[in-house]
Amino acid sequence: MNVTIEGRRLGYDDFGGRGVPVVLVHGFPLDRSVWAAQSAALSAAGVRVVAVDLRGCGESEPSDGPALMEALAGDLAGVLDALAIDRAAVAGHSIGGYVALAFFRMYAERVAGLALVASHTAADAARNPNADPAQRELGAGRDAVAARLAVEGTMAAAVESYLPRYLAPHCYAHHPALVERLRALMERQNPRGCAQLVRGMKERVASDDLLEDVHVPALIVAGAEDTYLSVASQQAISRGIAGSELVVLDGVGHLPMWEAPGATSAALTRWCAQLT
Repeated sequence: MNVTIEGRRLGYDDFGGRGVPVVLVHGFPLDRSVWAAQSAALSAAGVRVVAVDLRGCGESEPSDGPALMEALAGDLAGVLDALAIDRAAVAGHSIGGYVALAFFRMYAERVAGLALVASHTAADAARNPNADPAQRELGAGRDAVAARLAVEGTMAAAVESYLPRYLAPHCYAHHPALVERLRALMERQNPRGCAQLVRGMKERVASDDLLEDVHVPALIVAGAEDTYLSVASQQAISRGIAGSELVVLDGVGHLPMWEAPGATSAALTRWCAQLT
């Protein structure tokens, strides 16, 4: 399904259900299909699930300039308005977590719950002198990746940068089908749109100041073998949100939804049971 918000087509799925709706926001450079297992599990539990494609991914049209997190959060608000949803819980993976946090900053009264899956609250490394080495390396390459995406018109730059480190190391040796499935998902995104997402990520601000204001059910899902985010950084986020649940998945990298679909779905289902 799709809806036009301020002249831009945005793709989404609305799986129906009852109670507090849950919005699922994917990571980079992916689309809403990455949540298929979790959407099915939550729907089976009776939860209304809305999965949205970020600009330039899936069925959503690209941004005209850097896709700032605030603009992407505004897109979520537009989709919710179109579906007559006043208040929802938001779960974001990677960049989707940045968008979820921006949505909370802008529309806190509309947030019934917050879940961060392999995501974090720090500003981009270009703005953060205390960033860990993995984030500094990732940040240092953003301009080059964005330029190649825009000029070459293919997703090769993003695939080369992200695919080798997205999954836990053992996946590359023992689960080649999973690696190729991820490659195919990355390759089908819009290069121009993904260039603007990269540029928008570079401009994001830190969200640490929000944590003490999160008074809704909160969940942090981390991969113990995530090469981009340390478990310590995820523990710090969980400590910053009173009453939050931290789930650390052994043998999992930056894509818990695929590397541990059952455990990720179970954690989200528990979280949804707390929503009011």
